[in-house]
Amino acid sequence: MSDYLLAVKLEAIRERYDNVNHELMQPEVMGDMKRFKSLNKEFKELGRIVTEYRAYQQVLSNIEGARQVISTEKDEDFREMAKAELDELVPEAERLEGVIKDLLIPKDPNDSKDVIMEIRAGAGGDEASLFAGDLQRMYLRFAEKQGWKMELVDAMEGTAGGYKEIVLAVKGEDVYGKLKFESGVHRVQRVPATETQGRIHTSVASIVVMPEAEGAIRKGMIGSGDRSDKIRTYNYPQGRVTDHRIGYTVHNLPSVMDGNIDDFVEQLRLAESAERLKVGAE
Repeated sequence: MSDYLLAVKLEAIRERYDNVNHELMQPEVMGDMKRFKSLNKEFKELGRIVTEYRAYQQVLSNIEGARQVISTEKDEDFREMAKAELDELVPEAERLEGVIKDLLIPKDPNDSKDVIMEIRAGAGGDEASLFAGDLQRMYLRFAEKQGWKMELVDAMEGTAGGYKEIVLAVKGEDVYGKLKFESGVHRVQRVPATETQGRIHTSVASIVVMPEAEGAIRKGMIGSGDRSDKIRTYNYPQGRVTDHRIGYTVHNLPSVMDGNIDDFVEQLRLAESAERLKVGAE
């Protein structure tokens, strides 16, 4: 997309944002809950773009001002200050442009939906069930940080703790958009509490994340996902977590298990956006 077309599109979005804001304040809209909810959702989505656009405009204005100083100012100190400012502003403009283009990519229509998440212990016996329980707590804490609500749908507890299988309903904003990357096989490497000789065991748990069906939960959706792909390894002895799809590693496993998986979500979303941009350009 050229700079001109980007500017035209962003101005159109800003104008629509202002119009929606005006509509939301009208009494007839406030009295129509369905219409109000739809417009409010659009207002929030447009607001994310408009906020970045305004920041982008400010940076471009500052760049123009710095270049003006460099070309007209005779005082060398002022010119050097403007050059130093420009060195910071240009990369920031490029970053904001990238953020805006990412926001303009059409979203998966399921991203805003609530989800049904199934976590099932795989190979590894009791240790796999314990790991499934650890994952459930990790997602619960992540959900709490996001302001989501997580409800228990069904569960089969493990013989030594954790879960052989647990099904959860997660409700909130952009739930599927953030949790859809969690589907697949999660592998843990650690010394089990029952291991007397200190040997590291490898266990797995599989996860399926599905958009919640309109109206009611359809249990037939659960269990239909592909569980074969190993997507992430949690290595306790080395304190690291690696996502194999993007080759991304975090060396702070305790923080990750406490629900801080934002880095993985963001990196996976960026990878998805890059792929969609590449496909769109072909």
